Amino acid sequence: MSLVDDNDPRALAEQLTRAHELIRTHLEEVVAHQPQIQTVEYDAEIPRWYVRFGCDSRDAATIYFDLHQRSLHYELYFLPDSGRNQLELYHFLLSRNHNLYGASFSLGPDGDTYLTGRIALEHLSARELDRIIGVLYEITEQWFSLIVQMAYRLADNSDS
Repeated sequence: MSLVDDNDPRALAEQLTRAHELIRTHLEEVVAHQPQIQTVEYDAEIPRWYVRFGCDSRDAATIYFDLHQRSLHYELYFLPDSGRNQLELYHFLLSRNHNLYGASFSLGPDGDTYLTGRIALEHLSARELDRIIGVLYEITEQWFSLIVQMAYRLADNSDS
């Protein structure tokens, strides 16, 4: 994809159409057939794609891909808010963000933990979609078990 004049609504619409088709084709015709992928679905009302993959560290995880006018946003629901050990957990997550590429840990409005990222449509390609899926898969496999243990470990305090 090439850079698009932000002042040309027709060019933006064409870029969005090309991005939609690229995402649809790659996710439904290539990614869906990979061994770790459990399902690829599309919800036209949002519009949002769901890519669910199996993990060793958890049963499954789902990446949500949301196409916007100039970018593709993606997120993976990582962990509910445990209400425990938050300072330690947040410190750990922010420390991990320092070395992550293409995604970062974030807190949603609900207080739950997500992996999130976005890519400008002019940089979107099948290779980038594969990289995004791979990064989210790798982070989940590498950190999920440890973060769950950290989040749900009883807080060390002397009054318990």
